[in-house]
Amino acid sequence: MFATLTGLGLASAAGLNAYIPLLAVGLLARFTDLVPLGDAWLWLEHPVTLVTLGVLLVVEFAADKFPAVDSVNDVIQTVVRPTSGGIVFGAGASTVELSEITGAASGAVAEDGTGVSWIPVIAGVVVALLFHVAKAMARVVTNGVSLGCSAPLVSLLEDFVSLVTSLLAILVPLLVLVLFPVMVVGGALLVRRVRRTRAERRAARVPEAPDPGHPR
Repeated sequence: MFATLTGLGLASAAGLNAYIPLLAVGLLARFTDLVPLGDAWLWLEHPVTLVTLGVLLVVEFAADKFPAVDSVNDVIQTVVRPTSGGIVFGAGASTVELSEITGAASGAVAEDGTGVSWIPVIAGVVVALLFHVAKAMARVVTNGVSLGCSAPLVSLLEDFVSLVTSLLAILVPLLVLVLFPVMVVGGALLVRRVRRTRAERRAARVPEAPDPGHPR
């Protein structure tokens, strides 16, 4: 159960920033015993992987702070963030037998115990994708309302939430039971706000029909 909560929290964080949860898992797995990765995920703690993720995080951190550039980055991240979510969920779930998550009768356990279990990977992809979509839609609205001035602050807030969520998912996975619903509700409210704002803008662009009883 704890590994499932860890994977869920990490996948949620990946929807906001693809590289923070990957780095958190890789660094903690390499230098501590907090994340005992399964054999299929040991590459996450390899030095080459960690350096590559560090460089990508710097690029992502910079690109996401500028209006217009952040929108292009979000398009690119539509593939990257769900992939990251699948990886971190799968890596988190690998810390226990998959039968604890799906049940021994599901047939989802890898035959040799070292392969990738795809159920948690797919779940991570879906969770990260949902959070990514909510983030991208919200960013368009905040940039439009503030003329792009809010992009650095909003991006820093997203990075902070991703970092805190990643660490809590690993260190105190039970808090994910509270944190995940809060993030889901927050995302749903953001999407609702985006739709309302777009509807208001469309209505404002429609010219009023002239009153036939009052000639010009």
